[in-house]
Amino acid sequence: MDLTRYLHTFSHYLRRRFGEPVHKLSLAGDFTCPNRDGTLGRGGCTFCNVRSFGREPAALGIAAQIQREKARTDRARRYLAYFQAYTSTYAEVDTLRRLYDEALAAADVVGLCVGTRPDCVPDAALDLLQGYQDLGSEVWLELGLQTAHDFTQRRIHRGHTLADYRDAVRRARQRGLKVCTHLIAGLPGETAGDMMATLDTVLEMGVDGLKLHPLMIVRGSRMAAQHQRGEVMPMTLDEYAGLAARMIRHTPTEVVFHRISATAQTPTLIAPDWCGPRWQALQAIGQRLAEEGGQGSALGQPWLSAAA
Repeated sequence: MDLTRYLHTFSHYLRRRFGEPVHKLSLAGDFTCPNRDGTLGRGGCTFCNVRSFGREPAALGIAAQIQREKARTDRARRYLAYFQAYTSTYAEVDTLRRLYDEALAAADVVGLCVGTRPDCVPDAALDLLQGYQDLGSEVWLELGLQTAHDFTQRRIHRGHTLADYRDAVRRARQRGLKVCTHLIAGLPGETAGDMMATLDTVLEMGVDGLKLHPLMIVRGSRMAAQHQRGEVMPMTLDEYAGLAARMIRHTPTEVVFHRISATAQTPTLIAPDWCGPRWQALQAIGQRLAEEGGQGSALGQPWLSAAA
């Protein structure tokens, strides 16, 4: 199913920006996280497997990782360096500059995507990213908000608040940086209405991109024990597809969807089992959008007409 018929995908955005496909290369910069190293807590968020991002790849160095990831991905001529593992602005700015410079030194790497927490983006890191953007690089700051509800943030031991996110977005947008916000559907205690309220809050603050994820129960997380006791149950595929499609229909067409689901493999994945196959959730969401309307349709600006 061609999802670009129904929503503004990141692949569509990149193709229009560069005139050809651009692929992301996932890199590890040997970062940690304040919610693991004792600054805010240890063990990470309750949904997180603290070993889900291995530290071995970082020992390869950024240039070697780029070559390895190129060999694993579909053939392309241009790439984005995606600093994904842990909190990729959680270091001194000189360390960040060295890592980002090494990634951008590759002739076919045209930009950076930097994943981080809203409480770990000091002005010096934002200034550094702005400098790369000013020189023509494609730069995305990816902020892991997950939910706009502080009561849920406390429940999952996230360690930051909506106020932290609001401040980070304000400072990033002052510098003209593009912000992509990560959201998790199905967090403990939250309803579909709570998730729609999160979406409304994020859109009101201003955002350039969104990543939607279903809650996944993975081995090594504290939530795995909660799931075993029957305290946490992930969404069914039908529930998630319906909620994701509803969120997409309520999102303005200029917002770019970097992702609308997520996958994990056994033995890491415990539940839901539909997060194992790569295309199952995408097809279910696409079918809902085909039947009920594409991105922005609830706002009177359907993506179908915009993309025609």
